[in-house]
Amino acid sequence: MLGVVRRRVGSGGSASFLGQSLHASRSVGSTSRVSSLADKKILLQTRGIGHVRDFCHLILPGGSVSLRPTREVVGGIQRGATMQMQGRLFSSDNGDLVDAVVPFMGESITDGTLANFLKNPGDRVEVDEPIAQIETDKVTIDVASPEAGVIQKFVAKEGDTVEPGTKIAVISKSAEGVAHVAPSEEASEKAASPPSPTAEKIEEKQKPKVETAPITEKRKAPSPQPPKRSATEPQLPPKERERRVPMTRLRKRVATRLKDSQNTFAMLTTFNEVDMTNLMKLRSDYKDAFVEKHGVKLGLMSGFVKAAVSGLQNQPIVNAVIDGDDIIYRDYIDISVAVGTPKGLVVPVIRNAEKMNFAEIEKEINTLAKKAIDGSLSIDEMAGGSFTISNGGVYGSLLSTPIINPPQSAILGMHSIVTRPMVVGGDIVPRPMMYIALTYDHRLIDGREAVFFLRRIKDVVEDPRRLLLDI
Repeated sequence: MLGVVRRRVGSGGSASFLGQSLHASRSVGSTSRVSSLADKKILLQTRGIGHVRDFCHLILPGGSVSLRPTREVVGGIQRGATMQMQGRLFSSDNGDLVDAVVPFMGESITDGTLANFLKNPGDRVEVDEPIAQIETDKVTIDVASPEAGVIQKFVAKEGDTVEPGTKIAVISKSAEGVAHVAPSEEASEKAASPPSPTAEKIEEKQKPKVETAPITEKRKAPSPQPPKRSATEPQLPPKERERRVPMTRLRKRVATRLKDSQNTFAMLTTFNEVDMTNLMKLRSDYKDAFVEKHGVKLGLMSGFVKAAVSGLQNQPIVNAVIDGDDIIYRDYIDISVAVGTPKGLVVPVIRNAEKMNFAEIEKEINTLAKKAIDGSLSIDEMAGGSFTISNGGVYGSLLSTPIINPPQSAILGMHSIVTRPMVVGGDIVPRPMMYIALTYDHRLIDGREAVFFLRRIKDVVEDPRRLLLDI
């Protein structure tokens, strides 16, 4: 019917025919498509008509016809559609499906690698429950579920590079149509599904029968023996005994920063040794009372942090940094503590360490260490830092030359405590000794300041009473 209307009007028919046709369509009854649309509007827009092309016929549910400018009708439809899209930002067309997307990862992070999925398709998830982990250059970020429901499918694969806003999974709030296999498994199942019996019969009919003649086997020529290796030729291990594994983003970032540090700084390391007798005795005498009052154990790390603060206050140049042709002196002391994790080295920061006591330092170290091992450190907790302490002694290191953590200018290396014979008051006595090392940027720090700084560390650790008297 609508096609007839379009042809008659396009051929120059009168407007009365259009009215008659519309009147006829109104009286068709229940079989008419026009009157059966209870809550909808049908838009008949004439194309190619000279004097009526700017108007459209709007047939209402009761069959009434109204003439309105086309731009008003289309404009109203577009506004309604836009409002509907804005109201359902993460929903699908039916409102049951929601998308789990990569969250904002920080100002300095533009992308990351989808490390692994914590859930499988078909698993039930709650609101804000982590379903995947994104590995960046600095931290590991969780992708949380925006709604409670069941994971319908994954739309990204492990190892993909993703950006903030990238969709990685679809979650069904009503758990309808959820498949309990991953997309890769579905594809493999489809590829491995056997052909139907009818298809096998058709293939057998199409294949021409070929008469097979007896085949005479030819004798194989003896294979030449491999050339004998000379005595001087090296015996390389076979490639089958080697494994090639791609580097994680954190490992690549650490490698880049350490190599840049080596290429930028004029690094020099100076050493000294510390008698740990008094600091260990202090911890042994007050460890129970310290735990009872502060709820945290008294370790050796807090003593070295306090000693480093004292040394940086006595030698401010060690806390400074070169920026172009200028030297930036920092009036605050943020101590970075290197922590080794299964995924790599991370360096969380103790803010304003000069204002903290032993208990506050121990609590902050424990909190940051747990987050580092769990992989829950944030970008802010690792940003900045004016000086770094690295304790290789927990792994049994006796001596090392640590590498500066840019953009800092120095790093203190702690090592294992070993009982050695020392001369004390003219007598040879056993003492718990530790080697300490300071690697510094020789462009900024002279050997005099470096030795004085390390000597201050030694004096405070060997006699913690100096901190009380400020001497």
